[in-house]
Parts: sequence; structure tokens; C-alpha cells
Amino acid sequence: MDVARLASALIRIRSENPPGSTADVVAFIGEFFDSLGVKNRIVSHPGGRENLVTTGAGSRLLLCGHVDVVPAIPDDWTHDPHSGEVADGYVWGRGATDMKGGCAALLIACRDLIESGVEPDVQFAFVCDEETGGEHGIRSLLAQGLLEPRECLIAEPTPETSPAVGQKGLYRVDLSFRGRPGHSSLYPLVGKSAVMAAFDLIGYLREVHARPFPVGEDLRPLIDQSARVFSEIFGIEGGDDILTRVMFNPGRIEGGEKANIVAEQCRMELDIRVPWGCSLDELRKGIAEHAPDAVIRETDVAEPTLTPPDARIVRTVSREVERVYGTVTPFLQWAASDAKYLRDVGFDVVEYGPGEIPTLHAVDERVSLEQLEKAVDVYRGVIREYSG
Repeated sequence: MDVARLASALIRIRSENPPGSTADVVAFIGEFFDSLGVKNRIVSHPGGRENLVTTGAGSRLLLCGHVDVVPAIPDDWTHDPHSGEVADGYVWGRGATDMKGGCAALLIACRDLIESGVEPDVQFAFVCDEETGGEHGIRSLLAQGLLEPRECLIAEPTPETSPAVGQKGLYRVDLSFRGRPGHSSLYPLVGKSAVMAAFDLIGYLREVHARPFPVGEDLRPLIDQSARVFSEIFGIEGGDDILTRVMFNPGRIEGGEKANIVAEQCRMELDIRVPWGCSLDELRKGIAEHAPDAVIRETDVAEPTLTPPDARIVRTVSREVERVYGTVTPFLQWAASDAKYLRDVGFDVVEYGPGEIPTLHAVDERVSLEQLEKAVDVYRGVIREYSG
């Protein structure tokens, strides 16, 4: 089985999150390792939320991937999102880029080395629940002591020549606003609108977003490199702003009772990405001050994280990417992943994997056959380096 067919097989095994069951795809990976003679164990949680870890806890390198995917509605897709169809130089389907393609490349790299006589001195972890916060996935494995701090490569999708060495912080909250109802014909003289309180907070966040946060001279080159990478991926300018400003998204707002009643309640799910130089405590304080009547529930909190550019894993992955592609440009990530939890407990983490970034979480998600094959080549080189 080549890497494209393995990626296709993984895509065809449903593992949308929600609902979150990864039992079938984890069982498939377990059988793959069994066929190679690689010992592994499954760590289960309710609802079929399963993880797989191999032996090798004493090794110097952890190789990691998540096997849950975001849901997909088949409307408007060129190929059914659950078909894993191989066509036109791509493997198509939900999870092709994020990140069953990367998982397949890790598995094939391991198989190739074993068949060549190299015994990989690494540990693998394939986890659930990355798309909804990692409570039953990477965070659970860390809490149980099943993963020891060391160097780590996560096969998350990245630009083909750009390993990710850091990522912005995350502040994700649910806010429940309470108002004082009244007749709409008398508002704003009578009543207090919970909906307008939510919009007042959004106004404050617009002000916060307008101000860039300064970064140190040590980080400036990475910021500049990353801005160029963003421009190449998305065809947008302002990549510097992405990394130096607070980015926010009120992803869901619901509230009010009726058009002629001043809203008594409103709920908002808010996602905020925190740049280097921004105090998370000050941001919390500002939100609380501008939402004084809201109950604030934090659902995910992480400071910006960075793996030192001179760390061995950064140097090793960069060298292998340069060997395969002829060039390498490490960059900082705009989004969040399991890397933040690993870095917080002492891992040196690099993310690098195959994928068509603009299709991530989007219609027609896909990964090119060329990227898959080159990712296998990079991973073989990295594993060999740590197994020598």
C-alpha cells in the first residue's frame, strides 16, 4: 500500500468531531502497526474517543497526529467528502489535509524504514479530540503520564517548505449576558439589552485589534518570514498584522426573545488569538471590564508558544525539508493545535505535514500525491536521524 492509498483508506473511516468517535480509525492504525510488529496500546474514553500510543516512551522523539476531523456537508464538493477518492493528482475528502494525509505519511515512513532494516527509535501517538480542545486526546495522555517531555514532530499541515516552530496564544470563552427586559418602543430609555451588551464588547475588541503589539528583535525575522508565507498561501497582504495583533471572532451569537422586547439574555462564543507581547491577564481584565454583567466561562486558554530555532528538532526537520525541496523557511502559525499543550509541559515541538492549506476545514479538502510522497521522504530522514 502506498501513501496515497493509505490516506484514502483513513479518510473513508468516519471520525467527525463532533460526535468524536475515533474507535474505527484507531483500530485500523493499530492493525497497521501490528502488521509491522510495532507494539501499541489503545487508550479509550467514553463515546469511542480513542487514542493509540506505541512503545518507545524512552526514545528521544515523539511523532504525533490527530485522527478526528471536522464535519463536512457533501453539498458543493467535487468528490464526496468521505470517499477518499484519488483523482487529478490529489486524494480528496474531509481530513485529507487536516490531517489524515500527515498521519498516513508518518505510518508509511515507519513501514519503509522497518522494511529497510532500520528499527525506528521513536514513539508514535495518534490522538482524538484535537478539533474540540484535546480533553480526551493529547491532554489526557499527558495527564496519565503516557508521554514524557522530549522532542516532538506533529504532522499538522504546513506550507511544503515551512515547518511551524511557534503559534499564537488562544483565549476562547463563552459569555452569557443578562439584560433587563422592557418594551422595545421605550428602549434605550427603558430596559437594558443583553444583545447590545454583547455588541459593546465587540466594539472594545475592535479597538484592541487596531493596536499592534511590539515584538523583540529575536522574533522579528520569524514574523517577517511568516508574513511572506501567509501572502503566498492565501494571497493576502497584512501577514504581519495576523501575528502582531489580537485577532477575534464572535463565532456564534444567540439571544433575545422577541423583536418588541428588550433582550433579557444573549450568549456569545468568542475565539481570540493572542500575539506575542500581549498580556493574557490584561486581555482577560479588559474583557471583564467591558462585559460587567456577563458570566464568562473560559473553554480554552493558552499563551503564545515557541520552540527555540536552535533546538535539535527544528534543525533536523529544517535540514530534511531543505534536502527534499531545496529550500526551507520556518514560520509562526496563526492558529492553534496540540503543540501548545506539549510545549507547556516541556516538549520542543515542530509541526510539518502535507496538505493544501486553503482547503483546510473547507469544501474540496484535498492533499496532493506529490506532497504526500515528499512528506514521507522528510519523515524517513527525521526518524533515521533520531534512530542512529
